Amino acid sequence: MADIKPFKINVPDTSLAKLKQKLELTRFPEGELEEAGWDYGAPLQKIKDLTQYWLKKFSWRAAEAKLNTIPQFIISIKVENFDPIDIHFMHQRSDVPGAIPLLFLHGWPGSFIEVTKLLPLLKGEDGKQAFHVVAPSLPNYGFSGRVTKKGFGLGQYAQAVNNLMLALGYDQYVTQGGDWGGLIVRVIGARYPQHNKASHINLAMASEPKWDSENPKPEYTAREIATMKASEEWLKSGNGYWGIQSTKPATLSFSLSDSPTGLLAWIYEKLISWTDAYPWTSDEILTWISIYYFSTAGPGASIYTYYEATHDPVFSFPFIQEYVDVPLAIADFPKEVVNAPRAWRKGLGPVVEDVDIERGGHFAAWERPEDLAGCLVRVFGKGGGAEGVVKGL
Repeated sequence: MADIKPFKINVPDTSLAKLKQKLELTRFPEGELEEAGWDYGAPLQKIKDLTQYWLKKFSWRAAEAKLNTIPQFIISIKVENFDPIDIHFMHQRSDVPGAIPLLFLHGWPGSFIEVTKLLPLLKGEDGKQAFHVVAPSLPNYGFSGRVTKKGFGLGQYAQAVNNLMLALGYDQYVTQGGDWGGLIVRVIGARYPQHNKASHINLAMASEPKWDSENPKPEYTAREIATMKASEEWLKSGNGYWGIQSTKPATLSFSLSDSPTGLLAWIYEKLISWTDAYPWTSDEILTWISIYYFSTAGPGASIYTYYEATHDPVFSFPFIQEYVDVPLAIADFPKEVVNAPRAWRKGLGPVVEDVDIERGGHFAAWERPEDLAGCLVRVFGKGGGAEGVVKGL
């Protein structure tokens, strides 16, 4: 078995100096249309202000030190038909007897940082259900290694993180994910039900069932109607990034890799448009962006997930909407862009809990950590819909 090594984030001083130089040499657009607002994408003045803050005030060393207070490790993981990949992960073990192993998976443009607000809430204080939390950087993200061969899709991500849990001695565990993490969770459940005993997701993509006399089409709630309308609008005017990242990621990666301001604008627009009026601070935004800029695989590597997932002949989007016979819990946050109506979600698997959350969007663990942690504690704890699926350690 590969060695598990302690890991500390330590970006070289030379990389920080190079970033400073590139920020100083940023060439901004000459201007923008009058009253453009957010209609055309990230506003010029906001990107200028954030770039100046990054250059003059933001301290990566302070952000790095804060992240390094959480135990982190790195391990080489084998994935079938690929070279071994270094997987970076946070690992918080609980001291509470009966703690449940929990695999937390991020997506794009998130990272392992999303789990950091959840960790204090999952220790099992005040008699609540406790968890041993494992939160990896997916391959090509954060401080995990770079994939060097074609075809690393959702099935390979699932195999990598399942192998990580087994390497840590967690033969049975539960999962939580949103964005790509939510889709990978679905594949893990389908491929490794003997290990992944239950799942919780906050991105619920599902196909519309065939309605008939025995399964009549329901009356949708006002919230569901609003969500479907928002999803339609997103398909028309909000998913241009998907088009390029799923077809020609290499072309875009040149810009993301070379221009920190370009990377900032590309991701910042999603942080704003996919959240529920979350009050982002400049330090939060730039910590998120810096993790991408300083990532081991490079700022442009993560977007290849879109190409591989879209072109995967097996573990594609129809697959993750099929029935997976693993207990499933769902948290519906109102500003999530593609959540399907509740009647559609019944076809995803044996749903043990499906709750509407009052506020929140795409980055639930960051925006609404108390709500998401409450769901996990409730569904996997005493009296919950997935109580006892894993014997606590």
